[in-house]
Amino acid sequence: MIAAAPPAVVGEEILRARAYLLRVAEPPARATGRLADLMGAVAAADAIRRGDVPEAVADETSARSGAERVDADLEAAAACGARLLVPEDPEWPQWPFACFGLTERKDLAPPLALWVRGTGSLGGLTDRAVAMVGARAATGYGTHTAAELGAGLAAAGQTVVSGAAIGIDGAAHRGALAGGGPTVAVLACGLDRAYPTSHAGLIDRIARQGLVVSEYPPGAVPARHRFLVRNRLIAALSAGTVVVEAALRSGAQRTASDARELGTVLMAVPGPVTSAASAGCHELIRQGALLVTRAEEITEATGRLGVELAREPDRPQRGTDALDEVQARVHDALPPRAARDIAWLAVEAGMDRDTVRSALMELERRGLASFHEGRWQRRTRRRNR
Repeated sequence: MIAAAPPAVVGEEILRARAYLLRVAEPPARATGRLADLMGAVAAADAIRRGDVPEAVADETSARSGAERVDADLEAAAACGARLLVPEDPEWPQWPFACFGLTERKDLAPPLALWVRGTGSLGGLTDRAVAMVGARAATGYGTHTAAELGAGLAAAGQTVVSGAAIGIDGAAHRGALAGGGPTVAVLACGLDRAYPTSHAGLIDRIARQGLVVSEYPPGAVPARHRFLVRNRLIAALSAGTVVVEAALRSGAQRTASDARELGTVLMAVPGPVTSAASAGCHELIRQGALLVTRAEEITEATGRLGVELAREPDRPQRGTDALDEVQARVHDALPPRAARDIAWLAVEAGMDRDTVRSALMELERRGLASFHEGRWQRRTRRRNR
């Protein structure tokens, strides 16, 4: 079920002020955000227009402070089915974004507001969310794994958050959608653009079954630095981040760094040791990231403590697993072809005859030994699978 967005309860004046702030301040705008927290969004917007702001805020806003495009941005957003979500709205993910308070890194600042497209509630969808990121040039192993994990997380009631990029991101979104769960895509451009264009249909599906999110106003084009900046939102909106495939130098590594700095759970999926696409994952694991291979393990790491535990994987069983030490030694002494008497077996096992005889009785009962005319032989049977 998609968490429905509550009716708007924020005044028009605040919405317009936040739309202006998103237009004039290129994210991440830590100083501008702090000014808005201190003065309120409306007063902060008026101060920026007048140029009556601290130097740090002026550095973030002076180049665009005269860009009065609030009406155009709101109309363009409405035309593509998007709306503006602001921190003053009950739908705002207050708890996930609280992690920004754990760091003073200038590039890890909360967004001033968010443009969202879809019918879900961002606060509700991110209550139990997991980020999944990885290489654009993903291998078949990587895309298959991401899709399987996405479907498994959806089945467990968790929201998959990613960036809608080609490769691991797209596979994670598709897996979540196939699993019947919601998913959230965070874009590095305006919501009136589909990037990459080949994922236009996927982004539409995400909007119908979850949310598409961006802090960039309508018309904003994707740029290299914007992908790196938006990665902090992917990490912050989730209780944990899973890196499925990543080279030693990649955008997924940046998301992993942000997740670690923000105090969320960092996980990585191992791959072939010969694969350059998994070298970054292996490095993260060596540095302390949690190794995960199943959706259940991700849920255990990010879910309710002591409640959502991963079940133990099924293990191959042998008929000899339940034998005690004595029985195991006698079983090892039994020849698989030629039958031997107890005297011979006692010497081979290094035990007295009575002990060997008792063990043989138990082995025969378990179907692991056969008695033939005074001699004993190992009886083989298929393993239970």
